Amino acid sequence: MGAVPSTPRLSGARPQDTADYLIGSFVGEKTFPIGSDFWQKLLELPLNLHWPTHRVQEACKLFAQNNCNTRHLTKILIHLSWCLRECVSNSGAPSEVYEKAVNAVYISSVFLKYLIENAQSNSIEEFHLSLNESEPAPNGFETDQNIESLVMHNVLNFIGSVEVSPKTYLLHHELLNFMLVAMSTQLLYGPAPGPTDMNPFIDAAMAQESSLVGLVVRRLLLNYIIRPRIPYNSTSYPVFSGGSQPGVLQRVSSAAATLVLLPFNYLVSSTGDGTRNPLADSSLHVLLILNYYHKCVVGDESLTDRSDDSATSDSLSKGKTYFSDNPYCKALGNARDIEFDRVDIEGNAHSGSHVRLPFASLFDTLGMCLADETAVLLLYTLVHGNSDFLEYVLVRTDLDTLLMPILETLYNASKRTSNHIYILLIILLILSQDSSFNASIHKIVLPSIPWYQEHLLHRTSLGSLMVIILIRTVKYNLSKLRDLYLHTTCLATLANMAPHFHHLSAYASQRLVSLFYMLSRKYNKLAERIDDKMGKSGSLGQDSLAEDLSAELHIYTDFLRIVLEILNAILTYALPRNPEVVYAIMHRQEVFEPFKNHPRFSELIENIYMVLDFFNSRIDSQTHDGEWSAEKVLQLIIMNCRSWRVEGMKVKITLEIRSLA
Repeated sequence: MGAVPSTPRLSGARPQDTADYLIGSFVGEKTFPIGSDFWQKLLELPLNLHWPTHRVQEACKLFAQNNCNTRHLTKILIHLSWCLRECVSNSGAPSEVYEKAVNAVYISSVFLKYLIENAQSNSIEEFHLSLNESEPAPNGFETDQNIESLVMHNVLNFIGSVEVSPKTYLLHHELLNFMLVAMSTQLLYGPAPGPTDMNPFIDAAMAQESSLVGLVVRRLLLNYIIRPRIPYNSTSYPVFSGGSQPGVLQRVSSAAATLVLLPFNYLVSSTGDGTRNPLADSSLHVLLILNYYHKCVVGDESLTDRSDDSATSDSLSKGKTYFSDNPYCKALGNARDIEFDRVDIEGNAHSGSHVRLPFASLFDTLGMCLADETAVLLLYTLVHGNSDFLEYVLVRTDLDTLLMPILETLYNASKRTSNHIYILLIILLILSQDSSFNASIHKIVLPSIPWYQEHLLHRTSLGSLMVIILIRTVKYNLSKLRDLYLHTTCLATLANMAPHFHHLSAYASQRLVSLFYMLSRKYNKLAERIDDKMGKSGSLGQDSLAEDLSAELHIYTDFLRIVLEILNAILTYALPRNPEVVYAIMHRQEVFEPFKNHPRFSELIENIYMVLDFFNSRIDSQTHDGEWSAEKVLQLIIMNCRSWRVEGMKVKITLEIRSLA
């Protein structure tokens, strides 16, 4: 394959022979000037040619050996830039122009991917992204210009400026794939960004003007929302691939698990369901990588922080590292609803520089795709970083569109990754910080929940279902994952919701009390182990086991207190609206008895017993023949809820709204 025919007859050769010669020349030792007609012939190859995988690998190895002298990677990237510039400047360009651009971007992607994956060092000098000084250049071309900036500007300009159509679909798709390849240089470095990291292509993307950044963010999100259909059978250009060639995403799959600040680990967890769309998926992948990129910079002098989260202090002294601003993160965070009036309620006209999107369509698309981790990460990014979108979500009356797929995914937590579960729980925690959200979810009544198997849930409110699933997630974590952060997030969300419970279902109320019982059993077992250890040695000791037991006991003490705070919040702020909670507490009142004198719980338990005493006395005062049925007890509770006065509580609990650190 590496051999180049000495006397090619391109005019009369078969297309495959011509392709063999041209690709062989591209990867070979001979240097072709950037102005040579060789490049035109290479880029005019038919789109339906195949090479088997082993020949692709051979070509890549030969290319890596010779590129330092030929600089053919730089030259094809320059030709790619020229092709894209022609496509943008001439909207009526013939299809041949787009085919040349597709050839250029696909060839660039294949060989750049190989160079990145097989880099011998972390230096981008191995890519040789420059022309030789002796290289003759066409008129008007500056040989000393930055190649990565040139190509990324033209790639992003095409993506942001050219509409997706049957004629441009394939080029859009391959340009997004090229960006995934080019931005994967981050995988050459450690799990956290450092000041010596060199990511030329994504750094060039970060340096683009804000107007172009806004166009790109808008186009990527519109691709995700609109989900353009493939205009023909194939979703990628098959010049080189034999069908099983490893792609950059497979490389990402094995290497990205340790990357903390990059969302690469979300790019390989697709469900394969009917919502898959190649262009939409690639657009979202590119958007997330751009959004979560952080360039670590060393400050040469005292610098004032220019963003909300790029440093931990307002002033950074000389020599300190910080993260530079990310324009894509800023553009996404400032995106506005296309339906929103251009003058806000205070009469201030918007500048017009914000990305404007159809929030309604974005909301519906996310609801349809939340089984996929990338969609979950996008939803988290928006509700956490875009206050306008969060506000839009909170005022929707059909919150079940988002919450039902989230709750179903949590129900099937054992089939999902821990990252997927964490992000979903954080989304619920963010939403639960809003009182209107906590109230509105109890107004949505679900006729049935067919995927919930443990109990028949008929005409259950969305709020009750959310309580049930969060408690179920805590129990699953307790038995399987034993993750402290997951526990805390679930309980914090329940604590935020508690003062707003409205007609919590009987099953949800029972689950809430049983959660306290389950945690109390864990607490008691730990306390017994510590007592046994102290009884044998006279003291707890300082060994690692003793420290672990003591730390775990402290953790469960905190968990129990949060659950007691949740129950107290219901009894303090929402008792008349939740008779089923009162019934559940009365039914299992013995589980609270052992903690009456606990110094961390006594005041909370005392409040619960005040409620118990009130309703127990009402039941005792009733003359009743025979056994009390559950229905009669509940009816009596409902009747006496009207006479309950919260002022009787000795300690009024005020729950702090829990949010992300």
